Amino acid sequence: MILFSFECLQLTSSCYYGMKYSTKVSNDPDTHDDFKPANKLENSGTSLSNIIEQDVKDNPVMLYMKGVPDFPQCGFSSLAVKVLKQYDVPLSARNILEDPELKNAVKAFSHWPTFPQIFIKGEFVGGSDIILNMHQTGELKEKLKDIVSKQ
Repeated sequence: MILFSFECLQLTSSCYYGMKYSTKVSNDPDTHDDFKPANKLENSGTSLSNIIEQDVKDNPVMLYMKGVPDFPQCGFSSLAVKVLKQYDVPLSARNILEDPELKNAVKAFSHWPTFPQIFIKGEFVGGSDIILNMHQTGELKEKLKDIVSKQ
């Protein structure tokens, strides 16, 4: 729930044009549980590392990114999607902004601190800068050549 307050008159990191933003969950008893943050993987019996392993194994091109391929939410994720879409290969992705635990699990899985993280044919390749460099040198075309689009 985002709460707005018009008390703030100066420009600070949490204040913009007189509006103060807060992402605190309200203790209001009238707030319905459906609007509270939830971890979809909680109580599913599946660990995050198992989910990541399965994602990487089952998807020829797997992106862990900020946003989704149709609506990236950072420039680096957008760049990675633009480069990969040039090859007409199926893209699978998970939005790491939806689950901080997933974000940390992916970092631990790949031993890489930043996003997006791109896996091709089960192998961690890197981020958008590496994908761009591979595209420019022709290495990415070679790596993706036997991945056929399912369209």
